Amino acid sequence: MPASSLRLTDLNARRAAIAMGVAVPADSLLYLLLPMYAADFGVSLAQAGLLLAANRMVRIVGYGRVARFYAERGDAPTLTIAAIATACCAFTYATASGFWMLLIARLVWGLCFGAFNLSSQALATADLVGAAHRTGKARAVIALFSMIALPFGALLTMWAGPRPIFFLLGTLSLTGLFFTRYLPVRPAKAPKPLPMRRFGRPNSLDAWSFMEGLVLDGLFVIGLTVFAQSALQENAVIGAAVLMALRYVAELLLGPLGGALADRLRPERMLVWLSLISSVALIGFGAGWFWSAAALMILRALQLPLMPPIVARRYPGPGRVEALVARSLWRDIGGGVGPLLAGLLLPVTPGLLLYGGAAVLLAGAALATTRDKVPEVPADPA
Repeated sequence: MPASSLRLTDLNARRAAIAMGVAVPADSLLYLLLPMYAADFGVSLAQAGLLLAANRMVRIVGYGRVARFYAERGDAPTLTIAAIATACCAFTYATASGFWMLLIARLVWGLCFGAFNLSSQALATADLVGAAHRTGKARAVIALFSMIALPFGALLTMWAGPRPIFFLLGTLSLTGLFFTRYLPVRPAKAPKPLPMRRFGRPNSLDAWSFMEGLVLDGLFVIGLTVFAQSALQENAVIGAAVLMALRYVAELLLGPLGGALADRLRPERMLVWLSLISSVALIGFGAGWFWSAAALMILRALQLPLMPPIVARRYPGPGRVEALVARSLWRDIGGGVGPLLAGLLLPVTPGLLLYGGAAVLLAGAALATTRDKVPEVPADPA
């Protein structure tokens, strides 16, 4: 691909990442504040858990429609609608009380996230040369805004309560419109509509995506919050915000590095080794070793850029977007099941047993991907 085309690919990927980056903080803050201030939002703690899972669950049934809309309209119209809808969701968090109004906002946000995620991955992998590095840089841009918003939102919450921050974050999400207007109006290679049989027998990438969502997006993140609440007590909101922000710091600093290494060492190989090391760290986390939490944040950040380029290598052409959607669906299923399992099992199961079992499953899913035949692709000239 000519250098000018690669530069345009880089620029489009960056614009989509910024539009997604300014939209995500409202969701990140809700994960922090809703469980701690459930009464202020007019819901019970159990309802708060359902609300936090709803945005993932709606994508399981709605991602196909999002993908078809994206295929027909392109990045600019899709993300413009998503940015406006995201602002409406944030304003709902700031003003509405009760389960049903918040549920509507969570369902809308789930579809918006699907649109942002699909566009950012599709644009980052539009060319295989440097795809992993572009994906890592996009993850870093997305993480930057949540990294800043979490501690700032926690401080504002201690001063003014949990609602005002969402007015600011809704306004922030609207700034994404300055970037979505320059994105492609139609995809360069329009994907085929998703087949209705998308829940057939999962392949190895599906299984790994599910386990990544279950373990690293679900069990581990909930475990961090539980640790903060038990260890820090009255300063739990600040402590939890800092711990959650550290996840995004790791993505910001290490996402581009992970992507660059994957372009040189092959993303499939990195996926296996990072997953095996993560399994060891999970066992340490279950045993109560604090260092392992930091290690898992680092390993998670290095793994995030890997799946899109792996999918692009195995499903070239229009099938790429369809395959990206399928992997995201399985990760969402795992990410939705993980918090539910954590809520049920953490109070009654020893941490070493719970996280040790999760470690075995994650390692097994990673090793299963080595049985697949991987096509050769051009090396990154950088």
